[in-house]
Amino acid sequence: MKPVIALVGRPNVGKSTLFNRLTGTRDAIVADFAGLTRDRHYGNGRAGSREFIVIDTGGFEPDAGEGSIYREMAKQTRQAVAESDVVIFVVDARAGLSAQDHEIANYLRRLGKPTLLVANKAEGMTQGLQLVEFFELGLGEVFPVSGAHGQGIRSMLDKALDMLPLPEDDGADGDLDEAQAPDATIRLAVAGRPNVGKSTLINVWLGEERLVAFDMPGTTRDAISVPFERNGRKFELIDTAGLRRKGRVFEAIEKFSVVKTLQAIESAHVVLLLLDATQGVTDQDAHIAGYILESGRAVVLAINKWDAVDAYQREQVERQVENRLSFLKFAPLHLISARKRQGLGPLWKSIAQAHASAMRKMSTPMLTRLLQESVAFQAPPKTGMYRPKMRYAHQGGMNPPVIVIHGNSLENVPEVYRRFLEGRFRKAFDLVGTPLRIEFKTSHNPYEET
Repeated sequence: MKPVIALVGRPNVGKSTLFNRLTGTRDAIVADFAGLTRDRHYGNGRAGSREFIVIDTGGFEPDAGEGSIYREMAKQTRQAVAESDVVIFVVDARAGLSAQDHEIANYLRRLGKPTLLVANKAEGMTQGLQLVEFFELGLGEVFPVSGAHGQGIRSMLDKALDMLPLPEDDGADGDLDEAQAPDATIRLAVAGRPNVGKSTLINVWLGEERLVAFDMPGTTRDAISVPFERNGRKFELIDTAGLRRKGRVFEAIEKFSVVKTLQAIESAHVVLLLLDATQGVTDQDAHIAGYILESGRAVVLAINKWDAVDAYQREQVERQVENRLSFLKFAPLHLISARKRQGLGPLWKSIAQAHASAMRKMSTPMLTRLLQESVAFQAPPKTGMYRPKMRYAHQGGMNPPVIVIHGNSLENVPEVYRRFLEGRFRKAFDLVGTPLRIEFKTSHNPYEET
């Protein structure tokens, strides 16, 4: 088992910067802004032949009051500490010691878990009087590091790993297994506007408060990935930040969150677009759906909080879905209540079906036969002097499925005929929940210019 290292500390001491340094990634959003990280963020790291898991946490306030977002963040941090083998307690070498640092130190001492005290942002500082005050915390030696510049990181990491009896591992077999594993894992991104219940839904699936779910728009700021297994099938659940209209995104922090969300959508196999029954289908919902469609991701629609609306509102919402999201007619629609765990079973069936459709393999003989049958049933309209002539078809890609049709004068095929062909192909191959792209390749006469 890989050892687990949790990064803990008050807000804005540089935990996310250290996380990115230890994992060799830029997965955690970093900015000079207190309270940016809110959920637990997991990543893999390596020090020589030793591998480990590192957890980034939000700013820790052990005594945060009831009903506040900081209380929910503190729960996430406590869970991270409970899961860890070693805790790296990060303090700010430049800001100095604070009362909040004392509270965190007291909490960690009571737990008795192996703890390493690290003074971040120590670049350019002489290792002397500036660090003396941190010995008041009673956690032993203080390690000065710079997460931004990489100073002292290796010695800090060696010390943290040496606090545990870890078996040496050459890493050869593990690398091979991990290289093969992603093919069997379905990446499922949950997207939607702020406060529609994305984090609540994932928490219900996991059976624990893995993500901060709070009645305040914008609670989730990063794209948080969580491994999950259901009925022997492996998933990677990705909770994304809520996407607002571009004109209402003012904070630089939220702009980073939007980028992370769009990246999560593009890297997913299936996107669950969550709508809010109490708010109806808005223009922003249609914009998000449009982006998912442009990205070519398989998509499943779910209307959350269905238990909170009456019969008239339900009828209005269903009509709005039909009108504003008509371009997603191929996507299955589910009516759910995440908080009351209603309607979640059929949702998984549609997610699996959408993924299977996105990865469907279609043979060239069958595609060509379907194409010829479609042309015999209804030929493409004649434009100008020539009628488009379709010869054969083959598959040009998956996720989304791409069908390439070859022939003559195909640049004149109208959009309505493309939709006709799409409907025939969808029905024949049972393509549900995934976009289908049809490309036309026209053969050119080699003697045309002679």
